[in-house]
Amino acid sequence: MMRTDHSIKNVCRAPSTPFGLALLGLTVAMLLNSGCVRRTLTINTEPQGALIWLNDEEIGRSPVSKDFVWYGDYDVVARLDGYETLKTNHFVKAPWYQRAGIDFFSEILYPGKIHDQRTANFALEPAVIPDRSELLERATEFRERSLFDEK
Repeated sequence: MMRTDHSIKNVCRAPSTPFGLALLGLTVAMLLNSGCVRRTLTINTEPQGALIWLNDEEIGRSPVSKDFVWYGDYDVVARLDGYETLKTNHFVKAPWYQRAGIDFFSEILYPGKIHDQRTANFALEPAVIPDRSELLERATEFRERSLFDEK
């Protein structure tokens, strides 16, 4: 004679009590409306209008905003006619809710949306254009060093 185990059968069936249905509905709603963190870095230069590269990717003219995925060090290049090209790094520090362990709750379980907006400001220096005599003097000096210096 075959024996049936009713305790396993009861566990696998759908909840029929109002509390069970409410708990199931709440769980599904939390999973569908799970948290999301959006990260945006805005780069501004003085004067504005410089062409900006972020990690070797052209992103536009300042002020320009770009969504990013990770916190840390970013290479920034800014170019504008009449100004020295700026090559620098910008470090974006992670906020407390993005630390290891806590980030699971802010990314997955927190039901709201978080928008982390960061701004980086850079000042461009005017380009120094040497006069003709200074340029010729430097060229002659360079030629002399490269042709006649013995190593």
